[in-house]
Amino acid sequence: MRLGGRSVLHRVSLRAEPGELVALAGPNGSGKTTLIRAALGLVPIESGGVELFGAPTAELTARERARRVAWVPQEEAPRDNVALREYVLYGRYPHLAPFGGETAEDRALADRALADVGLSDRAHEGIRTLSGGERQRLLLGRALAQGSSLLLLDEPTAHLDIGHQLDILERVQRLVRERRVCAVAALHDLNLAARYADRLAVLSRGRLVADGPPGEVLDAALLREVWGVEAVLKRDPHSGQPYLLPRRTLDAARLARPLPGGRGPVHVVGGGGAASPLLRRLVDDGWTVTTGALPLLDSDTETADELGVPFVAEIPFATLSDDVRERHRRLLDAAALVVVAPFAVGPTNLANLEDLMGRPARGPVILVDDGGIARRDFTGGRASALWSRLEAEGAERVRDVEAAIRRLGELLSRSA
Repeated sequence: MRLGGRSVLHRVSLRAEPGELVALAGPNGSGKTTLIRAALGLVPIESGGVELFGAPTAELTARERARRVAWVPQEEAPRDNVALREYVLYGRYPHLAPFGGETAEDRALADRALADVGLSDRAHEGIRTLSGGERQRLLLGRALAQGSSLLLLDEPTAHLDIGHQLDILERVQRLVRERRVCAVAALHDLNLAARYADRLAVLSRGRLVADGPPGEVLDAALLREVWGVEAVLKRDPHSGQPYLLPRRTLDAARLARPLPGGRGPVHVVGGGGAASPLLRRLVDDGWTVTTGALPLLDSDTETADELGVPFVAEIPFATLSDDVRERHRRLLDAAALVVVAPFAVGPTNLANLEDLMGRPARGPVILVDDGGIARRDFTGGRASALWSRLEAEGAERVRDVEAAIRRLGELLSRSA
């Protein structure tokens, strides 16, 4: 398949059966999101094609596609504070008659979807009252209300803490089996994919390099070949499912490698993909950049690896160890400026904020706040308290990536 004048997918063929959850895995740029968006008819295809249940996507109207396939994006910012029941009813639009309203059956299906995602008791509340994890469940509820035979999920666990990641995938797994729909979910975390998926399909540079049960597909050689990560493969003694313990961490040789650009250095604190836009802009603009501490296989870790940005990494799901924190503090000490991305803070990565205490007195700290720390705080308020302390110590809050880049430029000019 060609897109934008270049080949992005090469003879990729996937088939999902009713009642089957397929995890789509691969490094950044491997084609996961492109494949999902092509199946939805959201990207123009110059050559090749996509079929949904035997019908070419290009020949289907938007309403016909929506009746066949439902989409759960990574996130969706609400424009209005619409009630949850009304939001889920949006999923019924492909089935409404022209100029017709919702029927009693449509409303019953929306109520069932709300029950399936555990939000029935909040049906009349506004969407802006939800946390990030609850909002992801609501997106799943809207997709279920669509009644489509295929469910596509584009990194549904991105930006969520581990508790909400497990919750959303357990719900998807149960609903797939109970409703007998097909589901394909792009997932970065291979351990989560192995735990919940019936099949694991791995993309690398636009090619399908593995497809089968996780227990047959996952091995150390695949991780080394596709992700460039050394790992030990183990099995859960209770479920028999495989899981990986990555061993690759930042070392002195990697730190000594020449960094891109010459401005800075600036250190970016993030996780769950929140830092990736910052990392890309900073590298493109010629800054010397470091990042961490991040779990291996995290979206931000993959972006850093792709860009050649030095990072400190921890194994997935683990609380930051003393060794990782010490190496992370060394990067913080070496940085002239620090930018904190709007990442979800849970018990495992709270130390990233703890290690910033006192930092504003030694150099500028910029906090990128896209709507308030409270909605990203999964620590019972501890992260919010640390965020407030950082501001009290002199950290500056900016609205978004563009504002952060502008402020960094101002600080650089002032110190020149």
